[in-house]
Amino acid sequence: MSTVIETEEQRALRAAVAALGRRHGRDHDREALWAEAGKLGYLGVNLPEEYGGGGGGMAELSLVLEELGAAGCPPLMMVVSPAICGTVIARFGTGEQKRRWLPGLADGTRTMAFGITEPDAGSNSHRITTTARRTGSGWVLNGRKVFVSGVDIADATLIVGRTEDTRTGRLGPCLFVVPRDTPGFGRRRIDMELHAHEKQFELTLDDVRLPEDALVGEEDAGLLQLFAGLNPERVMTAAFAVGMGRYAVAKAVAYAKERQVWKAPIGAHQAIAHPLAQVHIELELARLMMQKAAHLYDAGDDIGAGEAANMAKYAAAEACVKAVDQAVHTLGGNGLTREFGLASLITASRVARIAPVSREMILNYVSHHTLGLPKSY
Repeated sequence: MSTVIETEEQRALRAAVAALGRRHGRDHDREALWAEAGKLGYLGVNLPEEYGGGGGGMAELSLVLEELGAAGCPPLMMVVSPAICGTVIARFGTGEQKRRWLPGLADGTRTMAFGITEPDAGSNSHRITTTARRTGSGWVLNGRKVFVSGVDIADATLIVGRTEDTRTGRLGPCLFVVPRDTPGFGRRRIDMELHAHEKQFELTLDDVRLPEDALVGEEDAGLLQLFAGLNPERVMTAAFAVGMGRYAVAKAVAYAKERQVWKAPIGAHQAIAHPLAQVHIELELARLMMQKAAHLYDAGDDIGAGEAANMAKYAAAEACVKAVDQAVHTLGGNGLTREFGLASLITASRVARIAPVSREMILNYVSHHTLGLPKSY
Protein backbone atom coordinates (compact mmCIF):
# COMPACT_ATOMS: atom_id res chain seq x y z
CA MET A 1 0.00 0.00 0.00
CA SER A 2 1.17 3.54 -0.68
CA THR A 3 3.08 5.37 2.04
CA VAL A 4 3.66 8.69 0.25
CA ILE A 5 2.49 10.79 3.21
CA GLU A 6 4.75 9.06 5.73
CA THR A 7 8.21 10.11 6.78
CA GLU A 8 11.28 8.01 6.11
CA GLU A 9 11.35 7.02 9.79
CA GLN A 10 7.71 5.94 9.67
CA ARG A 11 8.30 3.89 6.53
CA ALA A 12 11.23 2.17 8.22
CA LEU A 13 9.06 1.46 11.27
CA ARG A 14 6.33 0.03 9.04
CA ALA A 15 8.81 -2.31 7.33
CA ALA A 16 10.27 -3.47 10.64
CA VAL A 17 6.86 -4.16 12.19
CA ALA A 18 5.72 -5.97 9.05
CA ALA A 19 8.76 -8.23 9.36
CA LEU A 20 7.88 -8.93 13.00
CA GLY A 21 4.33 -9.76 11.98
CA ARG A 22 5.50 -12.19 9.31
CA ARG A 23 7.70 -13.99 11.83
CA HIS A 24 4.74 -14.58 14.14
CA GLY A 25 1.81 -14.86 11.71
CA ARG A 26 -1.78 -15.93 12.25
CA ASP A 27 -0.97 -18.83 14.58
CA HIS A 28 1.19 -16.68 16.83
CA ASP A 29 1.77 -17.02 20.55
CA ARG A 30 0.18 -13.89 22.03
CA GLU A 31 2.56 -13.59 24.96
CA ALA A 32 5.63 -14.07 22.78
CA LEU A 33 4.51 -11.49 20.23
CA TRP A 34 3.60 -8.96 22.93
CA ALA A 35 6.93 -9.44 24.69
CA GLU A 36 8.98 -9.06 21.51
CA ALA A 37 6.98 -6.05 20.31
CA GLY A 38 7.51 -4.43 23.70
CA LYS A 39 11.23 -5.20 23.79
CA LEU A 40 11.64 -3.68 20.33
CA GLY A 41 9.88 -0.52 21.44
CA TYR A 42 6.81 -0.88 19.24
CA LEU A 43 4.16 -1.01 21.98
CA GLY A 44 5.21 2.28 23.53
CA VAL A 45 6.21 4.14 20.40
CA ASN A 46 3.65 6.86 21.24
CA LEU A 47 4.75 7.40 24.85
CA PRO A 48 7.31 9.98 26.09
CA GLU A 49 10.96 9.04 25.76
CA GLU A 50 11.72 10.07 29.34
CA TYR A 51 9.49 7.20 30.52
CA GLY A 52 10.85 4.59 28.13
CA GLY A 53 8.62 5.31 25.14
CA GLY A 54 9.51 6.11 21.57
CA GLY A 55 8.52 9.76 21.71
CA GLY A 56 6.20 9.42 18.73
CA GLY A 57 2.45 9.67 18.56
CA MET A 58 -0.72 8.04 17.30
CA ALA A 59 0.64 8.12 13.75
CA GLU A 60 3.35 5.66 14.78
CA LEU A 61 1.26 3.52 17.13
CA SER A 62 -1.58 3.08 14.64
CA LEU A 63 0.99 2.10 12.03
CA VAL A 64 2.27 -0.66 14.33
CA LEU A 65 -1.20 -2.11 14.91
CA GLU A 66 -2.12 -1.90 11.23
CA GLU A 67 0.95 -3.85 10.14
CA LEU A 68 0.50 -6.52 12.80
CA GLY A 69 -3.13 -6.80 11.69
CA ALA A 70 -2.07 -7.16 8.06
CA ALA A 71 0.12 -10.08 9.19
CA GLY A 72 -2.82 -11.72 10.97
CA CYS A 73 -1.66 -11.05 14.54
CA PRO A 74 -3.11 -7.75 15.83
CA PRO A 75 -2.97 -7.43 19.64
CA LEU A 76 -6.28 -5.93 20.77
CA MET A 77 -4.70 -4.66 23.99
CA MET A 78 -2.67 -2.19 21.92
CA VAL A 79 -5.92 -0.27 21.47
CA VAL A 80 -6.38 -0.12 25.23
CA SER A 81 -3.10 -0.18 27.14
CA PRO A 82 -0.68 2.18 25.35
CA ALA A 83 -3.24 4.08 23.24
CA ILE A 84 -6.00 4.92 25.74
CA CYS A 85 -4.48 4.42 29.17
CA GLY A 86 -0.92 5.38 28.28
CA THR A 87 -2.07 8.53 26.50
CA VAL A 88 -4.32 9.65 29.36
CA ILE A 89 -1.63 9.09 31.99
CA ALA A 90 1.04 10.77 29.84
CA ARG A 91 -1.16 13.84 29.31
CA PHE A 92 -2.86 14.19 32.68
CA GLY A 93 -1.16 11.95 35.22
CA THR A 94 0.97 13.15 38.08
CA GLY A 95 4.72 12.71 37.99
CA GLU A 96 4.40 9.74 40.31
CA GLN A 97 1.68 8.12 38.15
CA LYS A 98 3.83 8.54 35.06
CA ARG A 99 6.86 7.00 36.77
CA ARG A 100 4.74 4.15 38.14
CA TRP A 101 2.95 3.16 34.93
CA LEU A 102 4.44 4.51 31.72
CA PRO A 103 7.72 2.53 31.60
CA GLY A 104 5.83 -0.75 31.99
CA LEU A 105 3.13 0.23 29.49
CA ALA A 106 5.86 1.24 27.06
CA ASP A 107 7.81 -2.03 27.14
CA GLY A 108 4.77 -4.26 27.57
CA THR A 109 5.71 -5.63 30.98
CA ARG A 110 2.59 -3.98 32.42
CA THR A 111 -0.83 -3.61 30.84
CA MET A 112 -3.92 -1.63 31.71
CA ALA A 113 -7.54 -2.25 30.71
CA PHE A 114 -10.19 0.44 30.21
CA GLY A 115 -13.70 0.38 31.65
CA ILE A 116 -16.30 2.85 30.39
CA THR A 117 -19.32 0.93 29.01
CA GLU A 118 -22.17 0.16 31.41
CA PRO A 119 -25.18 -2.18 31.08
CA ASP A 120 -27.75 0.64 31.07
CA ALA A 121 -25.70 3.44 29.52
CA GLY A 122 -24.54 2.03 26.19
CA SER A 123 -23.28 4.86 24.01
CA ASN A 124 -24.83 7.49 26.28
CA SER A 125 -21.91 8.42 28.51
CA HIS A 126 -24.16 10.93 30.31
CA ARG A 127 -25.95 7.95 31.89
CA ILE A 128 -22.83 6.52 33.52
CA THR A 129 -23.78 5.61 37.07
CA THR A 130 -20.43 4.42 38.43
CA THR A 131 -19.86 6.92 41.21
CA ALA A 132 -16.80 8.06 43.11
CA ARG A 133 -17.22 9.39 46.62
CA ARG A 134 -14.50 11.20 48.52
CA THR A 135 -13.45 9.90 51.92
CA GLY A 136 -10.93 11.18 54.41
CA SER A 137 -8.19 9.04 52.90
CA GLY A 138 -9.19 8.77 49.24
CA TRP A 139 -12.12 7.49 47.21
CA VAL A 140 -14.86 4.85 47.25
CA LEU A 141 -16.15 3.56 43.89
CA ASN A 142 -19.44 1.76 43.23
CA GLY A 143 -20.88 0.64 39.92
CA ARG A 144 -20.79 -1.85 37.05
CA LYS A 145 -19.01 -2.06 33.70
CA VAL A 146 -19.45 -4.44 30.77
CA PHE A 147 -17.42 -5.48 27.73
CA VAL A 148 -14.08 -4.66 29.29
CA SER A 149 -11.26 -6.36 27.38
CA GLY A 150 -8.38 -8.21 29.00
CA VAL A 151 -9.09 -7.47 32.65
CA ASP A 152 -7.72 -10.86 33.65
CA ILE A 153 -4.32 -10.16 32.08
CA ALA A 154 -4.12 -6.45 32.95
CA ASP A 155 -2.35 -5.17 36.04
CA ALA A 156 -5.03 -2.53 36.50
CA THR A 157 -8.10 -1.03 34.87
CA LEU A 158 -8.66 2.65 34.13
CA ILE A 159 -12.26 3.13 35.28
CA VAL A 160 -14.49 5.98 34.10
CA GLY A 161 -16.76 7.17 36.89
CA ARG A 162 -18.39 10.41 37.91
CA THR A 163 -18.31 12.37 41.10
CA GLU A 164 -21.36 11.74 43.21
CA ASP A 165 -22.48 15.36 43.46
CA THR A 166 -22.88 15.58 39.67
CA ARG A 167 -24.94 12.42 39.43
CA THR A 168 -28.12 14.19 38.40
CA GLY A 169 -26.50 17.25 36.84
CA ARG A 170 -23.64 18.06 34.51
CA LEU A 171 -21.47 15.14 33.47
CA GLY A 172 -18.19 15.21 35.32
CA PRO A 173 -16.25 12.08 34.36
CA CYS A 174 -13.33 11.08 36.54
CA LEU A 175 -10.70 8.49 35.74
CA PHE A 176 -9.35 6.09 38.36
CA VAL A 177 -6.64 3.44 38.21
CA VAL A 178 -7.99 0.31 39.93
CA PRO A 179 -5.40 -2.48 40.49
CA ARG A 180 -6.65 -5.93 39.50
CA ASP A 181 -6.74 -7.45 43.00
CA THR A 182 -8.33 -4.49 44.82
CA PRO A 183 -10.96 -5.69 47.34
CA GLY A 184 -14.48 -5.21 46.01
CA PHE A 185 -13.32 -5.20 42.38
CA GLY A 186 -15.01 -8.26 40.88
CA ARG A 187 -15.06 -9.64 37.35
CA ARG A 188 -17.16 -12.16 35.44
CA ARG A 189 -16.19 -13.43 32.01
CA ILE A 190 -18.79 -12.85 29.29
CA ASP A 191 -19.33 -15.86 27.05
CA MET A 192 -18.66 -14.52 23.54
CA GLU A 193 -19.09 -16.17 20.14
CA LEU A 194 -16.04 -14.15 19.10
CA HIS A 195 -12.96 -16.21 19.84
CA ALA A 196 -10.19 -13.75 20.63
CA HIS A 197 -7.10 -13.91 22.83
CA GLU A 198 -8.43 -11.04 24.92
CA LYS A 199 -11.57 -12.05 26.81
CA GLN A 200 -14.50 -9.78 27.65
CA PHE A 201 -15.62 -9.15 31.22
CA GLU A 202 -18.38 -7.63 33.29
CA LEU A 203 -17.01 -5.75 36.29
CA THR A 204 -18.59 -4.96 39.62
CA LEU A 205 -17.24 -2.26 41.92
CA ASP A 206 -18.61 -2.79 45.40
CA ASP A 207 -17.26 -0.17 47.82
CA VAL A 208 -13.87 -0.24 46.11
CA ARG A 209 -11.56 1.86 48.29
CA LEU A 210 -8.77 3.69 46.54
CA PRO A 211 -6.05 6.06 47.72
CA GLU A 212 -6.13 9.73 46.80
CA ASP A 213 -3.58 9.25 44.02
CA ALA A 214 -5.74 6.73 42.19
CA LEU A 215 -7.42 9.69 40.49
CA VAL A 216 -5.81 10.51 37.14
CA GLY A 217 -5.86 14.20 36.32
CA GLU A 218 -8.18 16.76 37.84
CA GLU A 219 -11.50 15.95 39.44
CA ASP A 220 -13.29 18.65 37.42
CA ALA A 221 -11.42 18.36 34.10
CA GLY A 222 -14.46 16.59 32.66
CA LEU A 223 -14.70 15.60 29.03
CA LEU A 224 -11.23 16.82 28.06
CA GLN A 225 -9.53 13.95 29.87
CA LEU A 226 -12.07 11.40 28.68
CA PHE A 227 -11.74 12.27 25.01
CA ALA A 228 -7.97 12.37 25.32
CA GLY A 229 -8.36 8.59 25.50
CA LEU A 230 -11.38 8.07 23.26
CA ASN A 231 -9.95 9.77 20.17
CA PRO A 232 -6.86 7.50 20.15
CA GLU A 233 -9.21 4.56 20.70
CA ARG A 234 -11.05 5.39 17.49
CA VAL A 235 -7.82 5.85 15.54
CA MET A 236 -6.55 2.50 16.77
CA THR A 237 -9.84 0.77 16.00
CA ALA A 238 -9.48 2.07 12.45
CA ALA A 239 -5.93 0.68 12.34
CA PHE A 240 -7.20 -2.67 13.63
CA ALA A 241 -9.85 -2.76 10.88
CA VAL A 242 -7.56 -1.63 8.06
CA GLY A 243 -4.99 -4.25 9.02
CA MET A 244 -7.59 -7.00 9.18
CA GLY A 245 -9.00 -5.95 5.82
CA ARG A 246 -5.55 -5.97 4.25
CA TYR A 247 -4.93 -9.47 5.62
CA ALA A 248 -8.18 -10.75 4.10
CA VAL A 249 -7.56 -9.15 0.70
CA ALA A 250 -4.01 -10.52 0.57
CA LYS A 251 -5.29 -14.02 1.23
CA ALA A 252 -7.94 -13.65 -1.49
CA VAL A 253 -5.52 -12.21 -4.04
CA ALA A 254 -3.00 -15.00 -3.49
CA TYR A 255 -5.76 -17.59 -3.91
CA ALA A 256 -7.20 -15.91 -7.01
CA LYS A 257 -3.79 -15.92 -8.69
CA GLU A 258 -3.38 -19.67 -8.22
CA ARG A 259 -6.87 -21.13 -8.30
CA GLN A 260 -7.72 -22.35 -11.80
CA VAL A 261 -11.09 -23.85 -12.72
CA TRP A 262 -11.09 -23.39 -16.49
CA LYS A 263 -8.20 -22.10 -18.62
CA ALA A 264 -7.10 -19.11 -16.55
CA PRO A 265 -6.75 -18.34 -12.83
CA ILE A 266 -10.01 -17.09 -11.37
CA GLY A 267 -8.36 -13.73 -10.66
CA ALA A 268 -8.39 -13.07 -14.41
CA HIS A 269 -12.19 -12.85 -14.33
CA GLN A 270 -13.61 -9.40 -13.65
CA ALA A 271 -16.29 -10.83 -11.36
CA ILE A 272 -13.45 -11.79 -9.01
CA ALA A 273 -10.92 -9.05 -9.78
CA HIS A 274 -13.15 -5.97 -9.65
CA PRO A 275 -14.66 -6.54 -6.19
CA LEU A 276 -11.17 -7.15 -4.78
CA ALA A 277 -9.91 -3.96 -6.42
CA GLN A 278 -12.88 -2.07 -4.98
CA VAL A 279 -12.28 -3.17 -1.38
CA HIS A 280 -8.57 -2.42 -1.75
CA ILE A 281 -9.47 1.15 -2.80
CA GLU A 282 -11.85 1.53 0.14
CA LEU A 283 -9.22 0.30 2.61
CA GLU A 284 -6.73 2.81 1.16
CA LEU A 285 -9.23 5.64 1.57
CA ALA A 286 -9.98 4.61 5.15
CA ARG A 287 -6.28 4.49 5.92
CA LEU A 288 -5.81 8.04 4.65
CA MET A 289 -8.51 9.32 7.00
CA MET A 290 -6.91 7.35 9.83
CA GLN A 291 -3.59 9.02 9.09
CA LYS A 292 -5.27 12.42 9.04
CA ALA A 293 -6.89 11.75 12.41
CA ALA A 294 -3.60 10.60 13.91
CA HIS A 295 -1.80 13.68 12.54
CA LEU A 296 -4.41 16.06 13.97
CA TYR A 297 -4.28 14.36 17.35
CA ASP A 298 -0.50 14.43 17.47
CA ALA A 299 -0.60 18.12 16.51
CA GLY A 300 -2.80 18.87 19.53
CA ASP A 301 -6.02 19.53 17.62
CA ASP A 302 -8.42 17.53 19.80
CA ILE A 303 -11.56 18.88 18.13
CA GLY A 304 -10.34 18.24 14.59
CA ALA A 305 -9.01 14.86 15.62
CA GLY A 306 -12.38 13.92 17.10
CA GLU A 307 -14.16 14.48 13.81
CA ALA A 308 -11.50 12.73 11.73
CA ALA A 309 -11.13 9.82 14.17
CA ASN A 310 -14.86 9.12 14.06
CA MET A 311 -14.87 9.24 10.27
CA ALA A 312 -11.79 7.02 10.08
CA LYS A 313 -13.30 4.45 12.41
CA TYR A 314 -16.53 4.40 10.39
CA ALA A 315 -14.81 4.12 7.02
CA ALA A 316 -12.34 1.47 8.16
CA ALA A 317 -15.03 -0.68 9.75
CA GLU A 318 -17.19 -0.63 6.63
CA ALA A 319 -14.22 -1.36 4.38
CA CYS A 320 -13.05 -4.19 6.62
CA VAL A 321 -16.42 -5.95 6.68
CA LYS A 322 -16.67 -5.72 2.89
CA ALA A 323 -13.08 -6.90 2.44
CA VAL A 324 -13.57 -9.96 4.63
CA ASP A 325 -16.88 -10.81 2.94
CA GLN A 326 -15.33 -10.53 -0.51
CA ALA A 327 -12.29 -12.56 0.50
CA VAL A 328 -14.44 -15.39 1.82
CA HIS A 329 -16.57 -15.26 -1.32
CA THR A 330 -13.46 -15.41 -3.51
CA LEU A 331 -12.35 -18.65 -1.86
CA GLY A 332 -15.81 -20.18 -1.89
CA GLY A 333 -15.99 -23.21 0.39
CA ASN A 334 -12.32 -22.85 1.20
CA GLY A 335 -13.09 -19.46 2.70
CA LEU A 336 -14.92 -21.22 5.52
CA THR A 337 -12.14 -23.67 6.36
CA ARG A 338 -9.76 -23.26 9.26
CA GLU A 339 -6.82 -23.75 6.87
CA PHE A 340 -7.21 -20.35 5.23
CA GLY A 341 -8.02 -18.40 8.39
CA LEU A 342 -10.79 -16.21 6.98
CA ALA A 343 -13.97 -17.61 8.50
CA SER A 344 -13.17 -16.35 12.00
CA LEU A 345 -12.80 -12.85 10.57
CA ILE A 346 -16.49 -12.79 9.60
CA THR A 347 -17.31 -12.26 13.26
CA ALA A 348 -14.17 -10.32 14.15
CA SER A 349 -14.63 -7.78 11.35
CA ARG A 350 -17.99 -6.72 12.75
CA VAL A 351 -16.42 -5.66 16.03
CA ALA A 352 -15.15 -2.45 14.45
CA ARG A 353 -18.70 -1.60 13.37
CA ILE A 354 -19.96 -1.97 16.93
CA ALA A 355 -17.12 -0.98 19.23
CA PRO A 356 -16.04 1.28 20.78
CA VAL A 357 -19.00 3.18 19.35
CA SER A 358 -21.59 2.06 16.81
CA ARG A 359 -21.61 3.33 13.26
CA GLU A 360 -25.00 4.92 13.92
CA MET A 361 -23.58 7.02 16.74
CA ILE A 362 -20.78 8.13 14.43
CA LEU A 363 -23.36 9.17 11.86
CA ASN A 364 -25.08 11.11 14.64
CA TYR A 365 -21.77 12.80 15.46
CA VAL A 366 -21.13 13.80 11.86
CA SER A 367 -24.68 14.96 11.23
CA HIS A 368 -24.70 17.09 14.41
CA HIS A 369 -21.15 18.38 14.68
CA THR A 370 -20.04 18.48 11.06
CA LEU A 371 -23.24 19.20 9.16
CA GLY A 372 -24.98 21.17 11.90
CA LEU A 373 -28.22 19.21 11.68
CA PRO A 374 -30.55 19.16 14.71
CA LYS A 375 -30.34 16.29 17.17
CA SER A 376 -32.99 13.59 17.29
CA TYR A 377 -32.37 12.94 20.97
